[in-house]
Amino acid sequence: MRMAAMMIGIFLSLAFLSAPAAALSEPIPALALASPDCETQAARIDKDFVTGAYASCEATSKKRFKLTIAPEDEGDINCSAWYAFRVNANRRTRIKVHLDYTKCGHRYWPKISTDGVNWEFMKSKYVLVEGERGERTAQITLKVGKDPVFVAAQEILPPSIYDAWLQEREKALFATVDLLGRSAQGREIKLLRIAEPDAKQRETVVLVGRQHPPEVTGALAMLPFVETVMGDTELAKAYRARFETLTVPLLNPDGVVLGHWRHNSGGVDLNRDWGPFTQPETLVMSGLLKQIDEDPARDLRVLIDFHSTGRDVFYTIPDELPTDPELFTKKWLALYQERMPDYEVSRDARHEEGRPISKAHAFDVYGAPGITFEIGDETDRELIKRIGRESAIAMMVTMLETPQPEPGISTAQ
Repeated sequence: MRMAAMMIGIFLSLAFLSAPAAALSEPIPALALASPDCETQAARIDKDFVTGAYASCEATSKKRFKLTIAPEDEGDINCSAWYAFRVNANRRTRIKVHLDYTKCGHRYWPKISTDGVNWEFMKSKYVLVEGERGERTAQITLKVGKDPVFVAAQEILPPSIYDAWLQEREKALFATVDLLGRSAQGREIKLLRIAEPDAKQRETVVLVGRQHPPEVTGALAMLPFVETVMGDTELAKAYRARFETLTVPLLNPDGVVLGHWRHNSGGVDLNRDWGPFTQPETLVMSGLLKQIDEDPARDLRVLIDFHSTGRDVFYTIPDELPTDPELFTKKWLALYQERMPDYEVSRDARHEEGRPISKAHAFDVYGAPGITFEIGDETDRELIKRIGRESAIAMMVTMLETPQPEPGISTAQ
C-alpha cells in the first residue's frame, strides 16, 4: 500500500495537539462494554474507550487473537466496517490479531497510535488482507509492551477533540460557540458561528460534519476548511463581512463515541432522515434551517455536508436545476480545479426529489445548492489539508462574486 508507512499529520491546531490521551476516556454506556476483554499470558485486548468497537474477541493461542467485527444493529447498514481496540502486554512481544467480519468485509487500512492522539498508517509488512470484496479479512501483526497500543480503522476524533478545537476557534472576536441541541443520549451538539461583528450579515452558509461516525477524512478536510474561512487574509475578512458561516462539526456524537458504522444511537442513518426528521440530531438541523428561512433578514445560500467514501468526489445538484445562487457549484468547483492543477476534481451531479439527504433537502425546500463533500478513506493526509484550504478559498471567492439577494425577497423555492 503506497501510504502504509506515512505518518498521519493530525492538524487540528494547537488545541488538538494539547489534548491529552484522556480524550478517549469518556464513560461509555454499559451496553458498549458488554463483550468481555480478551486476555492471555502474552497480551490483553479491550475496547473500553471512546469509539472502541468489536463484537467479540477470542484468544486462539497465547499470541493470536480473533476479533469479530459487526455492525451496531440489524438494520440496513452501509459497509463502513469500523473497528477500534487497545492492546497491552506485560513485556515486549509480538502478537497477531485476525479481523473477521459478519458482513461487508474489511474496508479500512489499520492505523496505530500509542497515545490515542497521534496516528500512523500501519506498515504493509505487518498487515495481510485476504479475500475479495465482502469476504475480505485482515491479519495484523503488532509489537506490544506495557504501554497501550491503539489500533483503529481511522484516526480517532472523539467529542473532546472537537471541544478543544471549538474552544480554540472561539478565541476569535468574530466567532461564537453555542449549544445547538443534544443527541439522543444527551451529548452536546455545538454550533460555531463565524461572522465579522456588527456587519449584519444576511447571507448564510451552513457546514455539517460527522453524520456518519467512521467518516473521519471528511472531518480532516472540514476543519482546515473552517480554519481558512477564519483566516487573517483580506479574502477571509471580506467574506466574513458579507456572510455568516454556521458550522456543526459533529452531528452524531453518540455514533462516534459508540464506534458505530453508520447509525446514531437510535439505529438511524442521519443522512437518510432529512425530511422525516425523526431523530433529535436531524431535528436540530431542521430547526436551524427553518430559523434562517423564517428570518426576513437572512437567506440560506449554500449547505455543504462533509463525508468520506472510497474516493474524493463532490455529490451535487445538476447544473440544469435552478439554484440560488445560480450555478454556484459549477463556478466554485471550476475555480477550485484552477487552484489544484495537479489534482483532478471529481463531481457527480444528480438529484432525486424528496430523497431524505442533506443536499437534496437544501435544494428541495430552500432552493439552495446542497453539496456532499466526500474525501477518500485513505487519501493522503497532507493532501486533505490542501483540499480543505483550497476549496475554502475557492468557495469564498465564488460566494463574493454572487449577486446579493434583494432585501425582503426569499431565495427559497
